[in-house]
Amino acid sequence: MKTKVKAAPAEATKQSSRRKFLAAATTGAAGVVAGGFPMIAAAQSPVSMRWQSTWPAKDIFHEYALDYAKKVNDMSGGELKIEVLPAGAVVPAFGLLEAVSKGTLDGGHGVLGYHYGKQNALAIWNTGPAFGMDANMVLAWHKYGGGKELLAKLYNSIGASVESFIYGPMPTQPLGWFKKPITKAEDFKGLKFRTNGLAIDMFTAMGAAVNALPGGEIVPALDRGLLDGAEFNNATSDRILGFPDVSKVCMLQSFHQSAETFEIMFNKAKYDALSPKLKAIIAGAVEAASADMSWKAVDRYSKDYIELQTKDKVKFYKTPDAILQTQLKLWDEIVAKKSAENPLFKEIIASQRAFAERAVKWETDTMVNRRMAVNHFFGAKKG
Repeated sequence: MKTKVKAAPAEATKQSSRRKFLAAATTGAAGVVAGGFPMIAAAQSPVSMRWQSTWPAKDIFHEYALDYAKKVNDMSGGELKIEVLPAGAVVPAFGLLEAVSKGTLDGGHGVLGYHYGKQNALAIWNTGPAFGMDANMVLAWHKYGGGKELLAKLYNSIGASVESFIYGPMPTQPLGWFKKPITKAEDFKGLKFRTNGLAIDMFTAMGAAVNALPGGEIVPALDRGLLDGAEFNNATSDRILGFPDVSKVCMLQSFHQSAETFEIMFNKAKYDALSPKLKAIIAGAVEAASADMSWKAVDRYSKDYIELQTKDKVKFYKTPDAILQTQLKLWDEIVAKKSAENPLFKEIIASQRAFAERAVKWETDTMVNRRMAVNHFFGAKKG
């Protein structure tokens, strides 16, 4: 009968050591989780946010809102997930600020001029005089000239619980769409016209009967004769929303919205609860989306400008200089009146004007005349 061979002492020692190591590792892992180290603990659930824009789903502006959300979602690796609904999905377009402030929505995408009824100084960022600045220079003032701090002060003054980011420089907007060309300032007398923000004061002073409608309601109002004329924003938005279906005349160039910007806002409590990492991603995505939006605008607006003329048979006319001069004079009056009534308006305007005085003078002295180049390379514009 053969004797059963026992395990060698060395092998038994190895097996015992392996069991002790595994037990220690399991105990150690549990201890680390209990100790609260997030890099070892189970992954945190993603933060989900429900947003709304102030734009119709088909508008390129809503596309910009979706672009921003995608940048945040991608950059966060899924840690923050923003869903963006179109205007009216939860609240009307003009109700966005209140909904975000109260927490009905976690955030939103719009323009400060849509909050004009709550504090008229908010509209300085998108329908103010701008003092010769383009929208990118307004963003420069906002970030480096004190605008950001003044906006926070302004929101605090009305008890709005939001974290606001300004981005997205918009090109100068057309004077608007009309039944026939506007040849003089007096043509606005008695005209039923749509605009928003501080431009309401300008066109009212020109004699128009102003109705501040959100984007999705403008074309139906024009079609029913509730409006005689209207402005919204750009060739792509105007074409998508159907302006060429109700009008074939568009006047280009105006000082009523020569330098507009978008706003991204978060509910303050929701934003404050985020990690420093996610806050940094949000801020970085704002600037990335701002650049991308401005580049996309050049591409899309220029294409639709051609399509409006060739396919939709729209006639574009330059706004006469006499009307533009009238607008500038009216800005002087509006700024003086609002500043006398509203100390915060006065403070913000003074800050913006001081920044513009040096920035615009520098730019106009530095930049070459592009019209000269256009005429040289592509021929002078006919008509």
